[in-house]
Amino acid sequence: MTGELGRRDVLRYGLGAGGALLVQIALPGCRPARSAADPHAGDFVPNAWIRVAPDDRVAFVLDRVEMGQGTMTSHAQLVAEELEIDPARLVVELAPADRAYDNPDSQLGFQVTGGSTSVSTSYDPLRTAAATAREMLKAAAARRWGVGLASCVAADGEIRHPPSGRSARYGALAADAAREPVPPRAPELKPASAFTWIGKSVPRLDAPSKLDGSAVYGIDVRLPGLHTAVVLRAPALGAKMKGFDAAGARREPGITDVLEVPTGVAVVGTSYWRARRAAALVKVEWTAGTTSLDSELLRRALRSRLARDAHKMRTDGDVAAAEHASSQIIDAVYETPYLAHATLEPQNATAIVRDGRCEVWAPTQSLGLAREALRRLTGYAYDDIVLHQTLLGGGYGRRLAQDYVVEAATIALRTRKPVKVVWSREDDMAHDHYRPMSAHLLRASFARSGAVTSWTHRVAAQSIIAQIAEEWGQSLVPNRFPLSFKRAAARAAATAYAGNAVPDMSAVEGARELAYAIPNVSVEFAPVNVDVPVGWWRSIGHSNNAFAVEAFFDEVAREAKRDPFELRRELLAGAPRQRAVLELAAEKSGWAHPPKSGIFRGIAQTTAFGTAISMVAEVSVEGRHVRVHRVVAAVDCGRVVNPDLVATQVEGGIGFGLGAALHQEITLRQGAVVQSNFHDFPSLRMVEMPAVEVHLVASDAHPSGIGEPGVPLVAPAVANAILRATGSPVRSMPLLGALKEAR
Repeated sequence: MTGELGRRDVLRYGLGAGGALLVQIALPGCRPARSAADPHAGDFVPNAWIRVAPDDRVAFVLDRVEMGQGTMTSHAQLVAEELEIDPARLVVELAPADRAYDNPDSQLGFQVTGGSTSVSTSYDPLRTAAATAREMLKAAAARRWGVGLASCVAADGEIRHPPSGRSARYGALAADAAREPVPPRAPELKPASAFTWIGKSVPRLDAPSKLDGSAVYGIDVRLPGLHTAVVLRAPALGAKMKGFDAAGARREPGITDVLEVPTGVAVVGTSYWRARRAAALVKVEWTAGTTSLDSELLRRALRSRLARDAHKMRTDGDVAAAEHASSQIIDAVYETPYLAHATLEPQNATAIVRDGRCEVWAPTQSLGLAREALRRLTGYAYDDIVLHQTLLGGGYGRRLAQDYVVEAATIALRTRKPVKVVWSREDDMAHDHYRPMSAHLLRASFARSGAVTSWTHRVAAQSIIAQIAEEWGQSLVPNRFPLSFKRAAARAAATAYAGNAVPDMSAVEGARELAYAIPNVSVEFAPVNVDVPVGWWRSIGHSNNAFAVEAFFDEVAREAKRDPFELRRELLAGAPRQRAVLELAAEKSGWAHPPKSGIFRGIAQTTAFGTAISMVAEVSVEGRHVRVHRVVAAVDCGRVVNPDLVATQVEGGIGFGLGAALHQEITLRQGAVVQSNFHDFPSLRMVEMPAVEVHLVASDAHPSGIGEPGVPLVAPAVANAILRATGSPVRSMPLLGALKEAR
């Protein structure tokens, strides 16, 4: 959201009424963010994000979850900039479930954190909300002192009148400000030249609580009379329960309930370990499940699908004619496996469901999806479903699915007890919503001069949107519509995606936006319908497609006898942002100079979530062992709110992506997931973490995403270094497994 804000935006960010200035969100489906029964009803509450108490406490309501990416700090900086206050003085609160906090992104039109949209979609709205509060506080001071509004200024958490030397803290003006009318137009925002906090590496506001242990994650929730539930789930995909014998479990101390639930058998006890120990005594009989789900068979099916027609997602020029006129054509098939999210904090949620009220505490990425799912489960009105957001011990897209939330509420509804569901690591690994397995057919043609004349990329994979369209569609529809309408609209969308009438654009992101100046380009999507649960995984389609695109590009450069950096640079002449980060990464890595003996460099670039990024990896290869020594990243993510946060996100993304690239895959055998824990789904070890340098391009552009762009490029950069070291391309992940097969 950039430029001048319209009347609807003013209503959203600053419409107040009544002595306590209760916010009234005048948008379809929204309701007041606070009610007269709120304990803070006497405070100055100019909008859904800001609250000033008479004791001078200034609270900021964070409407994007904190899962390690730094929103608690970056968003506080946005508010502090316009409110003229030190961000360290802000009391940061996590937003409740309320459509006032819907994500402004048009594709994420409900309360959700994802898609690396947190800063980009909040940059203007939060500053506007804070500026509205500032102007109302100034108006209150001007009225109290009988002076002109223009003669009052805000600074350091107070309003000052320089001509008379008078000043008043925000808290002292709270009651008067609550009676001020909201400005009819959105206030003018500060120019970048006047920024105090935006662009500064402010220390993380969440660090102290995480260091002293007071931070509350979902798994930390404690309630009076709380019970813990462990669920025995199907051992294979598609398996159904035929029956169970829980006599042994019921005799265990502290076990209060054993019951059948849609996902299996729930064992409820007074502690997690009591429930877990008793669950091992339950004898469950399952059907065989979908035994045809086997990784090797699925791999063959994906390769077979590449040979058939697919959805045209991008068509430039005439690829067939270019190939017919070419002097040479090369092609290759690249593959990526299913991947689990493996969040450090396993899935969990706590629920109380009784007396017509459902209350849930959860580490979810979307209170909007959670509330909609709980409404479907309970049939309760939205106002009777209360959700409490906690911190997340990792998200990566896994906590966009609400299965663990629904599971907790289901058991609480059945037992009428406060219940916390806790998944084990084995549960989490075997019942994830995985990153889709994919296969990629790439082909390029050359003219006699060596110029690249055409590029073809066909992607075969499951559609994530086809699986989640019905659930997400209901959340997108405003709450004022009847539940029956929401369900019908969502089912129509799901049918369109499942039938491939509407192609899944996320499946080709990073491929469709190919920035190289190749005159003839074809990008296609070949959907594959498989009964494996899939979902968003950090960087989504980019994590598959950037690997295939950028690794194949080095094969093209090798065939053309061109330096891979120079060929990229030449073909990015019409893409200045991409070219600039490519050049910066090459410069900072010393690309123009030979590396030390035994070290080989690989380079890659892409644009993901609006951010241009390039990486150079320095790698050594000894037999089947690969060591990544150094990664240099150059990033253009528009205006940077907090440089340290951006750097740490890229560094973390590199570690996350490198672990997946080198080691990780989820395999299926007779419908069951083979992997069960970190011993056979290893994350990157500390000793494997390379030295990382992150270089930021100064920019005045609107901020773009940064939580995910650090992930996709490390795999192709390493693969390209391996190509230079061995002379053989590595065309599948995990790279170490592919290298062993090749040798």
